Amino acid sequence: MPHANLRAELRITEIFFSLQGETSRAGLPTVFVRLTGCPLRCTYCDTAYAFTGGRNMGFEEILQRVAEYTPRYVTVTGGEPLSQKNCLQFLSALSDAGYDVSLETSGALDIGQVDPRVKRVVDIKTPGSGEVDKNRWENLPLLNMHDEIKFVLRDEADYQWAKNIMKQYLLSDTSPVLFSPVYGMLDATELAEWILRDRLLVRMQVQLHKLLWGNRPGH
Repeated sequence: MPHANLRAELRITEIFFSLQGETSRAGLPTVFVRLTGCPLRCTYCDTAYAFTGGRNMGFEEILQRVAEYTPRYVTVTGGEPLSQKNCLQFLSALSDAGYDVSLETSGALDIGQVDPRVKRVVDIKTPGSGEVDKNRWENLPLLNMHDEIKFVLRDEADYQWAKNIMKQYLLSDTSPVLFSPVYGMLDATELAEWILRDRLLVRMQVQLHKLLWGNRPGH
């Protein structure tokens, strides 16, 4: 695998140290590198501040900032990180540096070239997101048990839709599946009761960081 070009740059919105709020790594101290830009406009988006702005940073500077926290876990997120072409090289650079790396991506862009050392957390956008037509279904055969699939649900219609997609694509046999309620829109207890009622093989999650710090950037 070729080494990343450390002189390459990315547009960065923020770099911060927090607890992972989602996925199977929830609760683990993690450095987040949030890239700027996203081609989607989900109805419930909580990171619209990352659509524009930010500043260009070279890989070396970013890696230096990450190292200041002496982390084990690093998450690259957005926006949509894969909308920046240098993201792929950067994921490899983080892996080369010895970090346990995860990528949070919308599922609208090709994940096929992501470094295999990276855990890919791939959204499947529901009708309630307003971006269901952007799902790149070709990504699903590329996933494995190292990765995770995430559904963010606004209401019961989204839940039923996600159930059908799980069955259609046999997702439980592909990767761990996460169901998450949209913060402030779908009651978490209600979602939990649906999952138990239907005996779904999914991980129910709430956004831990929002329970701790609300909707503030940098957490």
